[in-house]
Amino acid sequence: MKPQTIAAVVGAAFIFGGGWAANGWRLGQDIAQTKLAHTQELAARDAGTFAVAQAIDTNYQGALNASIQEQARLAGAAAVATRNAGRLREQLTEADKRIATASSAAVRDYAATANKLLGQCSQRYTELAAKADGHALDARVCRAAWPVN
Repeated sequence: MKPQTIAAVVGAAFIFGGGWAANGWRLGQDIAQTKLAHTQELAARDAGTFAVAQAIDTNYQGALNASIQEQARLAGAAAVATRNAGRLREQLTEADKRIATASSAAVRDYAATANKLLGQCSQRYTELAAKADGHALDARVCRAAWPVN
């Protein structure tokens, strides 16, 4: 082989190798940029997911705190109701003693007043039962609508 041919082949091989290396570097940069963009996209998605999880946690904690405060309020109301029921029992015991010695007219007045009071109590209990039924229905709807994994 002639030295010129060998030089041409070596030169062509050198140029081909240089082009191959340059193309590899360019493709390597493209791959690196694609990986970087993908990593940034995943990081942004993770940040969004974390923000949503934080919002859910904040809402849950707020609802839990409100529930604890409501339980405390209800416990206080129950204590007041228990004291009032005790006083009412005492008053009824005293009324029984007074009725035993009262005149017929006083007993009739007492009975009429008791009937009015019982009528009002019955009406209030009916209203309360309707509210309780509505609350129970709302609770069932919330449970049924809650997403299940």
